[in-house]
Amino acid sequence: MARDVEGDSGRAESVSARSPEFVAALMGAVRGEVKAGASLARHSTYRIGGSATIFTPASAADLSAGVQAASAAGIPLFVVGLGSNVLFPDAGLDALVVRMGKGLDAVRHEADRWWLGAGLPAPHAARKTAQQGWAGLHMMVGVPGTVGGGVFMNAGCHGGQWADVVEQVTVVNAQGAARTLSKGEIPFSYRRSGLDGAIVVEVEVRLREGNREELDREVERLFEWRQRGTPFNQPCCGSVFKNPEGPAPAGWNRPWTAGSVIEEAGLKGTAEGAVIVSPMHANYFVNTGGATAAEVRALIARARETVRERIGVVLETEVKVIGRFGEYVTIR
Repeated sequence: MARDVEGDSGRAESVSARSPEFVAALMGAVRGEVKAGASLARHSTYRIGGSATIFTPASAADLSAGVQAASAAGIPLFVVGLGSNVLFPDAGLDALVVRMGKGLDAVRHEADRWWLGAGLPAPHAARKTAQQGWAGLHMMVGVPGTVGGGVFMNAGCHGGQWADVVEQVTVVNAQGAARTLSKGEIPFSYRRSGLDGAIVVEVEVRLREGNREELDREVERLFEWRQRGTPFNQPCCGSVFKNPEGPAPAGWNRPWTAGSVIEEAGLKGTAEGAVIVSPMHANYFVNTGGATAAEVRALIARARETVRERIGVVLETEVKVIGRFGEYVTIR
């Protein structure tokens, strides 16, 4: 649960999920795991971030109880799965971090309809459905995130996106109440779901029947492509920028993507402190060791300005830069 702002949210200093009183109250209200003073860097594929109180619910009911406790205390929430596509602040978070994982990762299906828990890693969903002969999620094998995070941001790759297969989404609102939304009630768009202010708990998708052997081969091909073409196993967030909208300018003779635009601007290998524009794929900014969020933000701003000056394109970030209360911070 986050919102777009340009800076700090201006909340009172005393409102913090890191306060001992709130941590004690939360532990008494939930069955799930509560860790005070936990390192956000350990829950981020960027390996960046200060401390926070992290709550891992044991079930959907447990999630609702934790959300209700935070709401009663006036504590904001930030939901994280595998920690991709986010840049946590160096100073940590005063929001309660809700980590979706075990307990919310169940899978079941009836024919072409599959129900996937929000905490299930998307690559696992891709492989499991493909292995049983169902297509539609198999291209997500290289997406480093959970089902819930993927639906929330309408993640996609290789010509597919979550909006293509979603039938219904069960969410919990800011007060802890659950609701199931049909696809028609969700305003999906490019890399957006419109589910701001809600936590995805479970997703119902409808897949199409395919050939198991062909799907297995395709999954392996896509996974190998991801490994060869991106710094797949290095500390990064995934894609930093969204692909530019609209047609490519006249004379542009390469893919019209954020990576190709950044490369054309001469930014491959450019560094800001311990963060570098990957020589393998220019839309991946890699933490080479001990990088800070401030350094990543500076490199994002530098890359955007350079691309604007040299290519005439204003890139929009895909990575979510997080403020101390869990709000999305816009980099100017």
